[in-house]
Amino acid sequence: MSPHKIELPTRAAPASGPGAVSSSSTPPSSSTTGKPNDVFSASQPRRWLMGNEAFERWKFPCTKALYPFHDGAYEDFAPVFEQLIADGVDDGNAPAYTRAFFSVAASLEERGDAAVKAGNKKEASDVYLRAACVLRIARFPYVTAFPDVSCPEKWHAWEWQKRVYMKAGASWDEPVVEVDIPHTHAQGRDRATIPAYVRVPDHSDAAHLHDVAGEGEEIPTPKFPAVLLFTGLDGYRPDNTVRCDEFLARGWAAVVVEIPGTADCPADSADPTAPERLWDSVLAWMEQDGRFDMGRLLVWGLSAGGYYAVRIAHTHKDRIRGAVAQGAGVHHFFDQDWMDRADGHEYPFELSPAFAMKHGFASVEAYKAGVQKKFSLLENGIIQGPSCRLLLVNGTLDGLMPIEDSMMLFEYGSPKEARFFSNALHMGYPLANSSVYPWMEEVMGYKKE
Repeated sequence: MSPHKIELPTRAAPASGPGAVSSSSTPPSSSTTGKPNDVFSASQPRRWLMGNEAFERWKFPCTKALYPFHDGAYEDFAPVFEQLIADGVDDGNAPAYTRAFFSVAASLEERGDAAVKAGNKKEASDVYLRAACVLRIARFPYVTAFPDVSCPEKWHAWEWQKRVYMKAGASWDEPVVEVDIPHTHAQGRDRATIPAYVRVPDHSDAAHLHDVAGEGEEIPTPKFPAVLLFTGLDGYRPDNTVRCDEFLARGWAAVVVEIPGTADCPADSADPTAPERLWDSVLAWMEQDGRFDMGRLLVWGLSAGGYYAVRIAHTHKDRIRGAVAQGAGVHHFFDQDWMDRADGHEYPFELSPAFAMKHGFASVEAYKAGVQKKFSLLENGIIQGPSCRLLLVNGTLDGLMPIEDSMMLFEYGSPKEARFFSNALHMGYPLANSSVYPWMEEVMGYKKE
C-alpha cells in the first residue's frame, strides 16, 4: 500500500485553541488569493484520493508559511496544484505528483543563482529556501534509503532539496556545514556514516577568550552549549532553519540528524536496539570534535523524533542535560486500535504504510501486529528506569500521536515536566515553542546576552 495515497473521511477537526487548524468540510474563503477557483478550497468537483480535506488543511499553513510550508511562499504552490488538478493527478505516490513541483523548483534555483552572481546574498538565500520548500512538498510525506530507496522520484527531490538548501546555508553568517559522522558503534546492517547538519555561533566577538590566552598564544576555540535535534517522519535536516536560528541567537550550537528509518539515517530501521548505537556514535563524535560543551547538551525530538527524545533521555541520561519530546508516541501510538483510526485524522496522507516502512516491516498488517511488542518503550522497560530532565509537549487533540502517550510517562521512572495545549492538534503547533524555549534556557543554564 502506498504511504502517499488516501481517501479521507469527512471529519471536522476542532478549530479552537493554540495551533488548531480547521479541517471542516466548509471551504475556506478564496479572498486571500483573489482567485474564484482557489486550488485549496473544496469548490473543485473532483474528489482527490488524498482527500479534498487535505487541501483545506494545507491552505492555512501555506498562506502563512507555517509547517510544512515554512521557508516557502504560497505563490510557488498555487500553480502546481492547479496543474495537478488539471492533469487529474490524484495520488501523492505517483511520479507525476512529485515531478509537478520540479519546474517551479528549477526556476527558483535559477533565480537564486542569478542573485548570487549579482551579489544579493539575502535575496539568494530567500529564493533558495523557497525552492527547498517546494522540493520538501514534492518528496512528502516520507522517503528513506534503508534498506533501499523507497521512491526514486522522491529521492531525487530529496537530494535536490539538500543541494539547494546548502546553497542558501553557505551564505549565512553562521553557515550550515554537512558532516559525515563516523558510525563507530555500527553493527549488523547499520551503515558507516551519519550525515548531520552542524551550525555553530559566531564567536568573533568573544572578547573573554583573550583573557584566557597568554601573551603570544593562540586564542582557544570556544566550546558551545549545543542542541542535538532529532527530526521526524517527514521533516528532515533542511527543514529546521528557524529552530537552528533560535539556538544560535542564544549562543548554542545546533547538530541536526535524522531518526532511524527516514531519509539518510544509517541505522537499521528494523533493529530496536539500533537507536542506542546511533546516539553513542553521535555523542562520541561531538565529544571528540571539541567545539561542544558536553555538559550543556540538550536533545529536542520532533513528532516521530519525540519517541527518540524520550528514549535517549533514559538510555543516555548521564550524557545529556535534558530532553524535549514534542508530539511523542511511545506506546499507545503503536496500538493496533489507534493505528486503525489514525489514518485520515489531521495528516493529509496515510500514516500506517509510511510508519510500517520506517520500522522495517514488510506490510502494514505485519506492522500493526508486531510493532508495539518490538518498539514500545513500555514493553521494553526503558521508561521504567530513571531519566534526565524531560519536557513533554503536545496538543491534547493530537490525531497522530495520542496525548495519552505523554500522560502515561508520569506513571513511570523519574518525575517529568509537561506543557499540554488544550484543543490543539499534533505537537501543539505552532504556539508550543513559546513554552519550549524558556524551559531550554533554564535547563541549559546559558543564554547569550
